[in-house]
Amino acid sequence: MEAMLERKQYTSDLTDAEWVKLEPLLPPKKPVGRAREVNLREVLNAIYYRADHGVKWRNLPSDFPAWQTVYTYFRTWVQVGVWEALNLALVQVVRQSVGREAEPSLTIIDSQSVKLGQKGGTKSALMATKK
Repeated sequence: MEAMLERKQYTSDLTDAEWVKLEPLLPPKKPVGRAREVNLREVLNAIYYRADHGVKWRNLPSDFPAWQTVYTYFRTWVQVGVWEALNLALVQVVRQSVGREAEPSLTIIDSQSVKLGQKGGTKSALMATKK
């Protein structure tokens, strides 16, 4: 894989620990065809830059791979489930960095139900629209 070029470091860049966790989850190089020319760590750095700074794809800094390349990888990874796996892995890294287990041991689900009285509710709303 191509070495990372020297560029400005951004606060949204992956740490080495995050990269070690994420790299095995990325699709491998294709065994045939044109060789991958883009550094996938830089693609991820660009995606996280965009998320952190709220910029449009076209407004990614020029020291990242071309925005079209970054967008294509992002779109493909979302479609095939890679993106979800990457985010789950990062959640584990964050949990462990604050001294927690990688997987949560408890889930709390909260719901609230509100009874509709005799007056009001869906029926009254429907009746009001008929008038």
